[in-house]
Amino acid sequence: MITVMEESAAPPVSKTQRKKEMHELQALGVALVELPESQLAAMHIADELREAVLEAKRIKTHEGKRRQLQYIGRLMREVDPAPLRAQLDALTGHSAQEAARHRRLEALREKLLANDEALTAYVSAHAGADLQGLRTLIRNARREQKEGRPPRAYRELFRVLKSLESPTFTAG
Repeated sequence: MITVMEESAAPPVSKTQRKKEMHELQALGVALVELPESQLAAMHIADELREAVLEAKRIKTHEGKRRQLQYIGRLMREVDPAPLRAQLDALTGHSAQEAARHRRLEALREKLLANDEALTAYVSAHAGADLQGLRTLIRNARREQKEGRPPRAYRELFRVLKSLESPTFTAG
């Protein structure tokens, strides 16, 4: 009696598609290797994958690093890449929420530079804000813009606003 093998519900994946997926996983592994160790430690990844990534950071020779990255790619086949991509995007600032937050902070900075009353409203809404420090940064940023100097205070104002607006929760 001849038995007919049941076909799986999913259509067969072409070799080209499999190779594309493997290259994407390996690229994700390369992105993990490029992260600082402090950020890597904060990510939720499998211990074996974390050790392979840390080992790849230590390898200096080209061929050795290439082989280790291939090994990382092979380990990546066993994990779901979606949570890793989401964590990586959040760390590198590529997430939609991070982009929206960045635009909101830039708009706030422009509003503070354009209007002195905006600073009063901002400080009343944020109890931990240093009014005098913000006022000094705003004054220096206005002067830099007027004189065409490099935007040091302008950037520092953004960093201060970002630290004051830091999210109170961690993703994960």
